Amino acid sequence: MAQTVTISPLTRIEGHLAIHTEVEPDGSTGRFKITQARCEGEMFRGIETILEGRDPLDAQQITQRICGVCPISHGLASCMAQETAYGIRPTRNGRIAQNLIFAANYLQSHILHFYHLAALDFVDITAILNYNGNDPTLSALRNWVQNALDKNLAFPGAPFLPRYEVKQYLNSDESNWKLINSYVQALQIRRLAHEMAAVFGAKLPHSTSLVPTGVTGEITIERVLAYKARLTQITEFVQSVYLPDLLTAAAAFGHYWDIGQSYGNFLSYGAFRMEENTGENLLNFFPSGVVIGGRFQPLDTQKIREYVENSRYSSPSNLHPWDGQTKPAPSKGYSWLKAPRYDNQVMEVGPLARVMVTYLGPGNDARKKEIEDTLSSLSVPVEKMNSVLGRHLARGLEARWLADQCVRWLNELELDQPAAADFSLPRQGRGVGLTEAPRGALGHWLTIQNYKIEHYQCIVPTTWNCSPRDDQGRAGAVEKALEGTVLEDPAQPIEAGRIVRSFDPCIACAVH
Repeated sequence: MAQTVTISPLTRIEGHLAIHTEVEPDGSTGRFKITQARCEGEMFRGIETILEGRDPLDAQQITQRICGVCPISHGLASCMAQETAYGIRPTRNGRIAQNLIFAANYLQSHILHFYHLAALDFVDITAILNYNGNDPTLSALRNWVQNALDKNLAFPGAPFLPRYEVKQYLNSDESNWKLINSYVQALQIRRLAHEMAAVFGAKLPHSTSLVPTGVTGEITIERVLAYKARLTQITEFVQSVYLPDLLTAAAAFGHYWDIGQSYGNFLSYGAFRMEENTGENLLNFFPSGVVIGGRFQPLDTQKIREYVENSRYSSPSNLHPWDGQTKPAPSKGYSWLKAPRYDNQVMEVGPLARVMVTYLGPGNDARKKEIEDTLSSLSVPVEKMNSVLGRHLARGLEARWLADQCVRWLNELELDQPAAADFSLPRQGRGVGLTEAPRGALGHWLTIQNYKIEHYQCIVPTTWNCSPRDDQGRAGAVEKALEGTVLEDPAQPIEAGRIVRSFDPCIACAVH
């Protein structure tokens, strides 16, 4: 007999997400299989409506408030949409400085996701009680946990509990100790990444320096050196801690190469401009493109549509974002997310999508070889990337690529040259800003009339991934990845949590 298994709220993500699944006994194994899944975004914000009637230059600040984890993505998408609408281009220094801010935000986000959001699904925090070494951090944590247990406390203020009480954690004390120690180190590394972004971004999480054509402030040797000093430490952490820890988890949970498959359709808008230009199909460090049925296609954003049959909106279905509407209907559907589709296909976006577009698209030979070599060292074929572990590995690869590229961008800066250009606002115009947030494809569509914002629409990464069923009843990418998953114990559905967190949902973005 089918039963409902609900995870609400799904913890260790940004925002309010509920997962409802129907499960049935899986033959004679005593386990249970998910037969149907439903992702519910549980709040409404309406930032697109707030933007209407505002000065266009307010947009890059207001849209950053969509998210505190990936605000730079929204700020840059808004600046790029304005550049298109104004008919202007970034300066060389402005483009590079924006890239450096953006890369720092990416690095902190990927490190945040693995250690502070996802790793706790794999690490057994109780292993710290067996620690008898000399590391002061681990010793202090052991004493703290033991004291909490002695007093029958629930680890006050800890991110480790509550958790699922299952046997599916790392079974080596040494491996658990290493990742627990890395968890603590990652807190400091994330702080350094925020500081690094603030060197050119003025402040984080919401930068005040982002403007169309570049950034406010000057490019000075002091700023370059301040950024570089932090980058050196972050690069060392990525190479010697983050990537080895990823491989430790992959080796211990090898069956997760076969768990969490979405449709296998991937979309990337491309990110980190490598030319002083704006609009669509730019030369980007992360390339744009689409993979459908295992084949690469160039990106064509005219093929994007949003559906609302199961969404809490009264606007018409099948609208391109140029025509999109934000009309809440609380009693309708089951999610505050719309259901975007590309060429009538359900797409996955995010690090895995970017890596697959890189791998299957033209060029990028060095990165393709690194993908192949890494998978070969794990004895995993590239087809297994569509999985929980594939998404984690993709983030690690991106972190290494970006850390290395930041050195090149720093060397390309021209000291004392302008980091932005003067421009005038047109009476009317429209523009699109396409980029990649850490969690995937991000688009802003802007229309200006009488010097004010007439229309603004965003489609953000988690709208793609956690979308509800569309008008044809097709499950979104996360819903699809959950369906068919076998649960050892429906009362402790850790498998479902691992799958959803591998997408790194940001529901605040998705219900913007």
